[in-house]
Parts: sequence; C-alpha cells; structure tokens
Amino acid sequence: MSSNALPEVSSFRYKAGHFLQRTSVQRSLLALILLNAVLLGLETSSALMQVAGTALRLVDSVILAVFVVEIGLRIYVHRLAFFKDAWSLFDFIVVGIALVPASGPFAVLRALRVLRVLRVLTFVPSMRKIVGALVKSLNGMLSIAMVLGLVYYVAAVMVTKLFGEAFPEWFGSLGASLYTLFQIMTLESWSMGIARPVIAEFPYAWAFFVPFILIATFTMLNLFIAVIVNAVQSMHDEEHQEEHDAAQTAQQQLLLQMQQLQQELAALRADLHKSTAE
Repeated sequence: MSSNALPEVSSFRYKAGHFLQRTSVQRSLLALILLNAVLLGLETSSALMQVAGTALRLVDSVILAVFVVEIGLRIYVHRLAFFKDAWSLFDFIVVGIALVPASGPFAVLRALRVLRVLRVLTFVPSMRKIVGALVKSLNGMLSIAMVLGLVYYVAAVMVTKLFGEAFPEWFGSLGASLYTLFQIMTLESWSMGIARPVIAEFPYAWAFFVPFILIATFTMLNLFIAVIVNAVQSMHDEEHQEEHDAAQTAQQQLLLQMQQLQQELAALRADLHKSTAE
C-alpha cells in the first residue's frame, strides 16, 4: 500500500511544480500582485473605505489566500530547497507578515503588508537582475560610503570650528554640522539658504562649499552609479558567457558525433571492401 502511494505523491509533486511554472499561472499571480497593490492604495482613502471597505477587505483576503496556497505548494514541491533560495524566502516572509493579526503586540507589522507589492521583483526577471546587481555591488558601495563618511567627518569638524560660533544652528555641534552638510550635498537650499549667509560673514567660505559639493555630490554619487552599472554589466557579460559556453559545448558534442559517424562509415566501407574481395 505504501509502496504504491509513493509514486502517486511524487507524481503529484511533479504536477504541482509543473503547474506553478506555467506561464499562465505566473502571469495570473503577477496580475494579482498588481491588483493587490491597487487595493492597498485604495485602503488609504477613508472616504472610499466607508463606502466599499468591506468589499476591498474581502478581495484582499481572497488574494492573500491565493498567495498562501501558492507558497504552500512551492514548499511542498521544493521542500528544504525552498528555504535555501533567497527569492523564495523573501516571498515567504512577505506573505507571512500579511498573516499577522490586526491586534496585539505585532499589529504594527500589518503596516508592512504593502511589502507584498515587492513580490513583483520575483516574477519579473529584469527586475531580479537589477536587485542582483545591487547586492553584487554592495562591497564596492560600502567602500565608497566609507570614503564619503571620512570626507563628511573631516568637513564637519572643519565647519564646526570655522563657522560654529557665528552660525550655531547650522554648525554649532558636530551632529548639526553633519546634518547641514547632508542638506548641502542634496543641493536643497544650499546656496541661498546656507552658503550665501555664511559667505556674507566669512568671504573665504566659498573655498570650502564649492570643493565639498564637487566631491560629495558629483564625484561620490557618480562613483555609486558607476559601481552599480559595472555590476549590471558584469552580470550581463556572465549571462552571455554562459550562453556562449553552452553553444560551444553543443557544437563540440555535434562535431564529436559527426566524427564518430565518420569512423563508423569508414569501418562499414572497410568491411564492405573486405567482403567484396573475398
């Protein structure tokens, strides 16, 4: 009895995995994710919730139930391998957060339901590539961030000593200076709001602000972009290299098969000549 049940279970697992991989199923799940994103946005409207709140919550619950079934099937099909895949684990956490009760100590996590929208990344390969490139570039970005932090610290100490007494609100302490320099880096009201008043009091201050903006805003941020673009290009090259290697392997196998056929034909001809001579 048990020996007959095992093939049935294995067959059902194969069918379930094949069903989840269907293009129509993948597109349907993607459509549900996008619909769920729209519903979560509509729930932010108090007036709309008073009119159709029950219907919106019902549709949201149905979509969540579909996601739970999908995750359950994927766990059943892949078993422990499911939790070894980063994207599958991400889907599991995002869907699990939506199951947190609306009351109690973990009710605040209900606000994270909107993270379900990020499941779009799982279903769109091009988006997965971008996220993969970001993860791959973390080491380079961390190095740039450390250099930028060092520049910030040195600049903050300088402006605190130079302009702290005259402008205590902006440069009165190391923390205030760091925040002001961050505002300057974002170019938000840096000239009329900060630089010009300081230059009016200290005419030489332009010699600090201009190089700082050139270094922190243009140079460093462009380095961040360069690292990410390089990671994307590296992933693109790796994919093409894999395709090229696969094509070369297939070509080599084909040549090997042709050589074997030629050898067999040569052997058949030799046998034919031998039998004719006899």
